[in-house]
Amino acid sequence: MKKRLFSGIQPSGEIHIGNYLGALKNWVSLMAEFESIYCVVDYHALTSLEQPQGFRARILNTAAMLMAVGIDPSKCTLFVQSDVPEHTELCWILSTVIHIGHLERMIQFKEKAKQHEDNINVGLFTYPVLQTADIVLYKAETVPVGEDQIQHIELAREIVRRFNTKFAPVFPEPQERVTRAARILGLDGKAKMSKSLGNTIGLTDTPDMIQNKLKIAVTDINRKRRSDPGDPSICNLFTLHNHFSPAAEVGCIASDCRSAAIGCIDCKKKLANNMIQELAPFRDNYLSFLARPDRVRDALRQGALHCRAIAQKTLDEVKTAVGMK
Repeated sequence: MKKRLFSGIQPSGEIHIGNYLGALKNWVSLMAEFESIYCVVDYHALTSLEQPQGFRARILNTAAMLMAVGIDPSKCTLFVQSDVPEHTELCWILSTVIHIGHLERMIQFKEKAKQHEDNINVGLFTYPVLQTADIVLYKAETVPVGEDQIQHIELAREIVRRFNTKFAPVFPEPQERVTRAARILGLDGKAKMSKSLGNTIGLTDTPDMIQNKLKIAVTDINRKRRSDPGDPSICNLFTLHNHFSPAAEVGCIASDCRSAAIGCIDCKKKLANNMIQELAPFRDNYLSFLARPDRVRDALRQGALHCRAIAQKTLDEVKTAVGMK
């Protein structure tokens, strides 16, 4: 039997190439190796939700994009977090076995608190406990994450150990499977690609949008003139070439950049053409799913039914262990 894997994505709006390269591309490849459960984590998104209008549509759109990039419900399970209420019920139980000090040490909470100084809500603080509940509710043994999420999986193991020791050995300890993709910076070359910072290329962007965004993207800041040699190792767009351009072309671009045989404008044009070619099928698939939203809703409904059956069984074990049954 395949080991079980769990991962989730927030329905925060646009899914961009940073999400694709950092997570979704890996999700697709992992379906063959694991019993994969993928979730649109709408409860998590509430921690930074500004307007409820359109939230439900964003949930559906996120699921449609996941299916468009290759998350096939016939090969994995895809569902919406709030359709399985056992997530929040288990979160409460797990919150009683972990200490505040553990949560105060979470780096992501500190970063989020800086980003949302006017809304440092309790949900931001307890986010990792709900994340743990998401994972262990299905007794998932593997969690694909970026390096910035490793601390959360370490906390999940700590919560599992405390629960298993205090009550009964209900949960396996989840292990991270770190995505080794290079950190994808935004088009400003400074911060992580983020919709809120406006430095992204979306998976549904048109060819014109992709070309226009790349035109103003930051490259090697030390290269002032066309005749100056460049340094691909410090050029953010060269990182993207490694993901979207053929290997032979990447080698030529690196050599030509260092010798000033190619300028940044031509380099950006090549990247745009290769990016447009790879992303075009995703955009077409996405629009096709949006044109038939019942296909997406049906996949989510079936996924939730499957997950509820697993979740209810796990929660029964938990309630028995803590003496509630």
